[in-house]
Amino acid sequence: MRGFYHIHLRKRKAERLEPFPARSLWFRLLDRLVLVVGIIGPLITIPQILKIYVAQDASGISLVSWGMWALLDIPWILYGIAHREPPIIITYCLYCVLNTVVVVEALIYGAGLS
Repeated sequence: MRGFYHIHLRKRKAERLEPFPARSLWFRLLDRLVLVVGIIGPLITIPQILKIYVAQDASGISLVSWGMWALLDIPWILYGIAHREPPIIITYCLYCVLNTVVVVEALIYGAGLS
C-alpha cells in the first residue's frame, strides 16, 4: 500500500495538483465526503433490490434502464483504474454490482422490457 501512496504523491506533485492529503481543511473534508457519498450512493439501490425480492414482482422495473446503468458503470470503472482513483473505482464497482442484481432479479421475476 505504501508504494501506491508514494506513486500517488509523485503524480500529484508532477501535475501540480493539491497534495494528498490536502492542506486545506475544506479539501480534506471534501475528500472524505466524496468517499462517504461514493459508498452510500450505490447502497441506496438496496431498497429496490429488497422490494423486488420480497414481493417477487418486478413489473414496474425497466430492464433496459437498469441494464444500461450497469453497462455504463464499466467505462467509469476503467477510468478509475486507469487514473488510479480509488473513490471512482469503489463507487462504480458497487453501482455495477447492485445495478446488475436489479437486472437479474428483473429477469427472474418477470419485468417487461419497458
